[in-house]
Amino acid sequence: MSIIEKAASRIDRQRSSAMAAPVTAPIDNADASLALAAPGAEAVAVLEAPAAAAPAAAPAVVHGAGPDVGSPAPAAAPASRANPRMVELDLAKMRDMGMVTAAGGRTTLLEEFRIIKRPLLKRAFGERAEGAMPPNLIMITSSLPGEGKTYCAINLAMSIAMELDHTVLLVDADVARPSVLRTLGLPAQRGLMDILVDDKLDLSDVLLRTNVDTLSILPAGTSTPRATELLASSTMSSLVTEIANRYPDRVVIFDSPPLLLTSESRVLASHMGQIVVVVEAQTTTQHAVKEALHKLEGFKNVNLIYNKTRDIPGIEETYDYHYG
Repeated sequence: MSIIEKAASRIDRQRSSAMAAPVTAPIDNADASLALAAPGAEAVAVLEAPAAAAPAAAPAVVHGAGPDVGSPAPAAAPASRANPRMVELDLAKMRDMGMVTAAGGRTTLLEEFRIIKRPLLKRAFGERAEGAMPPNLIMITSSLPGEGKTYCAINLAMSIAMELDHTVLLVDADVARPSVLRTLGLPAQRGLMDILVDDKLDLSDVLLRTNVDTLSILPAGTSTPRATELLASSTMSSLVTEIANRYPDRVVIFDSPPLLLTSESRVLASHMGQIVVVVEAQTTTQHAVKEALHKLEGFKNVNLIYNKTRDIPGIEETYDYHYG
């Protein structure tokens, strides 16, 4: 049995198990078995799907802003270069949608993302192999739409933003179907694609600071039919190198397109140091999982999140999250 078949088969067995949904361990393409959590295992948690009403589009509150979040004060910028703008996240509404917020109290979801982020952070700031991509660049993807990748990307970013020693940049890289700003109730704005198309634009021209001091957002920007080529360009390579290395405490989360629908996701994966594949419980087929993992053959540090599980013994709430 191939390593991909082992991973897909284990997910299939999890669906039919009457036991509590197990924690899944990162998939290393050198040994891609989907392991159950054991004492001492480095683990990525299984998620139950929290209830979430679709967010109503709300205008962003945009203020004048200072330098990028969580960074040393930079030298004065040229007069022609805009500083990052400020947007207000509605944290109370995010909490009501079932998302991670610092003011939301100690919830099951918060604890799950604490488990998820720990091995990712350990690798992000651990020893980097020679020639490897920066491990603080983390791509969140899925086999198909609707599995909760954007939801997981936002919650992972919010969880990391709660760390005392790290800042986080959330990049909406699902350029064909951007949903980070929409999920957060913010209007579409210039972003990643605009930087790659217009060499006069700088990251600071499109970066959004938020009222969460340690969280910044880079929107997807203007849709273009040349997205795959732009993501594969030397300009993109230079950009990811810059955002990975500009600040030593920064983690960069990329919300990627689904692996089985677009060519952009595999190109984006080539820039990443870590990859997380969201698998929807009771819905994603074994075939889809196998095909998605085949797309990532050769990539290191591939992890799985088993999302939207239900009926876990000891947990009374039943959640129903709908990906927009």
